[in-house]
Order: sequence, then structure tokens, then C-alpha cells
Amino acid sequence: MYFPPFNFEKSRFERKFAVKDMYYHEIVQQIRNNRAAFLSIYHPRYINNIYFDTNDMDFYSDNVSGKGSRKKVRIRWYGNLMGNISHPVLEFKMREGMVGNKLSFPLKSFSLDESFTGDYIQDILRLSELPDWVNSVMLMIKPALLNCYHRQYFISFNNNLRVTLDNKLSYFSIGNGVNNFIKKHTNDDVIVELKYDNQHDGKDAAYVTNDLPFRLTKSSKYVNGFEMLHPMVT
Repeated sequence: MYFPPFNFEKSRFERKFAVKDMYYHEIVQQIRNNRAAFLSIYHPRYINNIYFDTNDMDFYSDNVSGKGSRKKVRIRWYGNLMGNISHPVLEFKMREGMVGNKLSFPLKSFSLDESFTGDYIQDILRLSELPDWVNSVMLMIKPALLNCYHRQYFISFNNNLRVTLDNKLSYFSIGNGVNNFIKKHTNDDVIVELKYDNQHDGKDAAYVTNDLPFRLTKSSKYVNGFEMLHPMVT
């Protein structure tokens, strides 16, 4: 399966913290009190994703095994989970160790309801004028998970570091056949992510991580959601 070469110059770090034993407002206060002087940016919003994987669940397996080179493919949109979806984006995320790249491709609008199938996804892709390599990859993978969560955004005073807070996580089964989206799991954890470009991996990032009372984790929403919905896999 072909993916473009990894671009280290345009890569960024994403350090994740899973927070279980603090109220949401306490977590927000910890971010605001950090020595990096984080400020809120954007309006909080809901993020929705359809994750894809191979028939053998290679992307899931590579993530769980801790493989150095990992891939993730998803369709992402903002706002309502169901109904008419405007401005969806197909994203390819590639990771090498601690750093990652992301390639994004706008898609045609579509509807997400009980008639949603793998064939319908292929119709959307055909209408979206994607590069040949993208179409080739998408023919080799299938929908594996649907999820939704609420995100709040922060940026450091020097604009070098970003933090996101994700909560209200919901996971749904999805596949190539007709989907009723009845099988659902929720999670009360809050996922904190610290994000910064490769050139800022130094004193600034160390200050922030040392100042946060959270535990670093390899948490993956895709892996966590898939295992909740398919407990026999673990």
C-alpha cells in the first residue's frame, strides 16, 4: 500500500495525556496556569471521524504493537455527527516515532444516516477528484470506527505550542454494510494533547510537560474505541 514519503521537515510532535481523576474545569485551570501562558483560541466544537483500516486491521495492529512507522486514515468533519455533512476532509496521518505528518484532501458533501455504506463512500471519493494514489489506498481499506468528541483549543503566549482538550467521547460501530449506529460506547476520560512543530522540541516543550500534573500516554482514540466495541480483539 503506497503512502508518500515521510516529510520530517514538516513534521510535528503530538504528546498525549489521558486524564481520569480530575474534573474538566480543573484540567482547564491547569492549562491556563501553565508557565507557557496558554490562551483559548477558536470556539469549542464537536469533531467527528470515520476511521478506516485494512481487512487484517493492520493500522490497528501497528499502533497496538508500538511499531515505529504507523498510519491512520480518516474522514473528518465538524458539527453534527449525523445528517448532511458539509466540508468533510479525508486525512492521511503518518507517524515516525514521536513525530507525525498529515495530508488532507477536501471531499464532496455527503449524508450520514442508516443508509451509509462502503459503496456510498466510494461514490463520494469518485466525485472528489482525488490523486490516484489516494483512490488506490481507499480501495484497499474499509470503514472501521465512527467517533465523536468535543474539543477546546489553547495556544501558548509565544504561539509555538498548542493544546487541545477532548471530552464527551462517543464511539460507534461502522462497516461496509448498512449501518444503524445503535452499538455505541462512551468514555468519560479527557484527552489532553500538546502539539508543536519539530523545531520547537526543546526547552519550551519541556517546560510545559514538566508543569502539567498529567501522565503521558500512547492513547489513541481509534484504538480505544475499536477495543471498546470489539472487546474480544484485546
